[in-house]
Amino acid sequence: MSRKKTVWIPAVLSVIIAILFVAYYLYTWSSHGRGMVEPHPPKGGEGERAAGLFSTMGTMALYIAAAGFSWFWFKKKLRSPAKWVRLAGKIFHAAHKWLGWLTLLLIAIHGAFFLVTKLHDKHIFTGLAAFAILLAIAGYGYSIPVIRNIWMRRVHRTLGIVWIPLLWLHAGGSAIIAVIATLAVGGIAAMLHKKAVKDARAIQDR
Repeated sequence: MSRKKTVWIPAVLSVIIAILFVAYYLYTWSSHGRGMVEPHPPKGGEGERAAGLFSTMGTMALYIAAAGFSWFWFKKKLRSPAKWVRLAGKIFHAAHKWLGWLTLLLIAIHGAFFLVTKLHDKHIFTGLAAFAILLAIAGYGYSIPVIRNIWMRRVHRTLGIVWIPLLWLHAGGSAIIAVIATLAVGGIAAMLHKKAVKDARAIQDR
């Protein structure tokens, strides 16, 4: 088996695991109907405050992940004639790895709490599906500097895209806002880069 194909094996396994979790979620949801009972932490006091805190932690992780993914828009613009695009690219490049690890940490803590307190919540299964992909993303990100292979980076990016619909399924509106914010960053970067290139050409043609 070629090295190119073996690189994809962990990614494929993580996707299969994620699909199984989503399939089980859909099966449970359809078999129990929309009246499915979802246990909640004890009302009032520490239970609700803790649930709110760990839920917020998961939401924060989405936006941190979005910031980490935004590095993709600047990858080929580090020598852009636009000063702010170059600066943003350097910042995102320096922060990308640390944002990824912080995302993993926050989601692990978030998920562990709800696994204990709301094990039968329907969102647990979509959360586990998303976490399976996130673990693979982190694994490839960690391995990229060690295994010099262009396919490592491609699989890493592909899994990041695969992760998005799972986030939508699990987190709903928060994930949509995070994706829109990421696309907005990419759009602004592209606009500033294009304008700077156009201005540079106009100066050369004088």
